[in-house]
Amino acid sequence: MVKQKIYKIKFFQVGEVYEIFAKNIHQSDFYAFLEIEDYIFDTKNNIVVDTSEEKLKSEFLGVKKTLLPINSIIRIDEVTELGKSKISKTDVANLAPLSIDFSKKK
Repeated sequence: MVKQKIYKIKFFQVGEVYEIFAKNIHQSDFYAFLEIEDYIFDTKNNIVVDTSEEKLKSEFLGVKKTLLPINSIIRIDEVTELGKSKISKTDVANLAPLSIDFSKKK
């Protein structure tokens, strides 16, 4: 049996860093976007409730596919084990989006 790949995606959105897990990532037909599909959330029954993970579960409830702009993505890792999804506050000064000006011709 082939083991399903798991991807950990970290991206920046409105002053927060989201860390989510998904089974499928691929380039979108929309220019400069990635498609994220098949979200995975930790389903183990924990005594302590993680509010950021619960917020993510409710935010992505019923979402089939998300299109993320490439410049919001911080990192994508293929991982061997599922971790906790979370949202972290960040200092905007520590993050700089990738900006490429394609309009300049050489």
